[in-house]
Amino acid sequence: MCPHAVLPCARSSGRTASPAARRPACRPVGAAFEQEWAADLEDSRRTFSLGGLYAVLQDWQGRIAHAPAVDALAASGYDDSDAVDMAELRGRRQRR
Repeated sequence: MCPHAVLPCARSSGRTASPAARRPACRPVGAAFEQEWAADLEDSRRTFSLGGLYAVLQDWQGRIAHAPAVDALAASGYDDSDAVDMAELRGRRQRR
């Protein structure tokens, strides 16, 4: 499984014509999950809430489940420059 398919990167800000050209060098998936988990674990200790940890698990389950489809889309050369960030959509839904 390609880690680029399931891992957003801070360096992926610019849009270019080719999805493959946009794909940055990313940190390994395990390290990214551990970083997010550790941050939310500390937050849950302060707030006595497991909501953040649940959100991390749900987000990563979605990323891993959709990785093959994302890899196939990236390999097809489909222009996704007008795509919407799913994290932004989830944030909108949770604020309602």
